[in-house]
Amino acid sequence: MRLGVLDIGSNTGHLLVVDAHGGAAPLPASSYKQPLRLAEHLDDGGAVGPAGVDALVEFTAQAVRVAEERGCAETLAFATSAVRESVNAEAVLAAVQERTGVQLEVLSGADEARLTFLAVRRWFGWSAGRLAVFDIGGGSLEIAGGADEAPGAAWSLPLGAARLARSHFGQAPDGSGPDDEALHALRRDLRADIARNAGSLLRGGRPDRAAATSKTFRSLARICGAAPAADGPLVPRALRLDDLRERMDELVRTAPADLAELPGVSPSRAHQIVPGALVAEACMDVFDLPELEICPWALREGVILERLDQMPHLTVA
Repeated sequence: MRLGVLDIGSNTGHLLVVDAHGGAAPLPASSYKQPLRLAEHLDDGGAVGPAGVDALVEFTAQAVRVAEERGCAETLAFATSAVRESVNAEAVLAAVQERTGVQLEVLSGADEARLTFLAVRRWFGWSAGRLAVFDIGGGSLEIAGGADEAPGAAWSLPLGAARLARSHFGQAPDGSGPDDEALHALRRDLRADIARNAGSLLRGGRPDRAAATSKTFRSLARICGAAPAADGPLVPRALRLDDLRERMDELVRTAPADLAELPGVSPSRAHQIVPGALVAEACMDVFDLPELEICPWALREGVILERLDQMPHLTVA
């Protein structure tokens, strides 16, 4: 069976098409994505503006056409924090449905964390033991952990890379971001926010394995020496705290245009690398983790896996 999953994220709209069979890993067949940057295009009142709505509608309509062309029997469509937290979320969802026929499901932050955890658990398997998972998106940070397939703790914080880029790194004319004092305050605040619920993850014991998903973590790992994406998803990759700290001062001092020249960094996300690095460093500090293994599966795969679990009639072709 061919399934599509349409992910309206805070940074990007992404349609992933997979061939799915019961008892087998979803096999990617096609991918279509476009930068939307919804988290950075909210107006001062917290609403998605007309241009953002138009971009979302246009992308969704094209994604539907791609899904049909690729033969998807079903497309699972959802939106995350940028739509979820916009003050005009209902109007945005209504516009998408009226103009494209697609009814987007808005995932809660806890559901984002839970489904991402499911994907990571399936990727690493039971041998991972007690697992901790971190995902830095455009609008939010998701954290989950536990010893089972469903996490014992899962929560979301408004600490996405695009959100922080907009709130803390968009004021200087050259995009250079906060000065040393403001940077110190941001680091302190990030740790306090992340640590507030840390006990819910650690109460059952320290994780045996800690993993990270998302483009931000993949880019940071690549900057710090991990294998390139071209080597394939089965190559082990990790982000080590010592390596990140060695690069942090350089990253903070580098202009976004020059950050885009670093390996693994796309020009559209270069301005998010420093805030993303600060969040990653804070996570590793708060939970005392020397490294995070990079998992190629994340929220989209979690949505697909949960849907497959609801369809026991599927058999291997």
